Amino acid sequence: MPNREFLLRLSALYDEFQQHDAKQCDRIQRFRNIEPDSAQFLSMLIRTQQSQSILEIGTSTGYSALWLAEAAQATGAQIITLEIEEKRSLQAQSYAAELNLESSIEFWTGDAAEYLKQATQTFDFILLDAERSYYPTYWDDLKRLIRKNGGVLIVDNVISHAAEVKEFLNMIKQDMDFMTTTIAFGAGLFMVVAK
Repeated sequence: MPNREFLLRLSALYDEFQQHDAKQCDRIQRFRNIEPDSAQFLSMLIRTQQSQSILEIGTSTGYSALWLAEAAQATGAQIITLEIEEKRSLQAQSYAAELNLESSIEFWTGDAAEYLKQATQTFDFILLDAERSYYPTYWDDLKRLIRKNGGVLIVDNVISHAAEVKEFLNMIKQDMDFMTTTIAFGAGLFMVVAK
């Protein structure tokens, strides 16, 4: 279970990020972090699954990565988190260092599509929370990288931005190698489990 210091710091960070986002007119300038109840649910899933390898696509300022890393320390896992903007990745790294979580996280800066194409490692747990318009182009690589027989992919914002992810979710639902369900936490999580 996350300790009190971690929970207090993450709560304060979430409030800071929310205040920042409220001042931004341009969506791209917002940090757009996952909601606290969704983040805690992911932490619980990692613990339940006893994940050893975790991939996050869309670090932003690191709010979700911190939750993933805290759970990863409990299971002995390693995380790779991908972010296209170097400034945000560096910001996330500073929070990880502050909370002594940096040893569990590898920060990768660049285009997620490039990383996914060249990746060979399979992952127990993948969180997809990036630019939704690119998701359909990720699917062929993602399904190759999800560990067979119980690997999990979580897609965020599937209720709040249902129209934007509809095509992608339909692609996944049509693939008989995966089971899926939608979970009504935060902005909506789509859970994909490899058979």
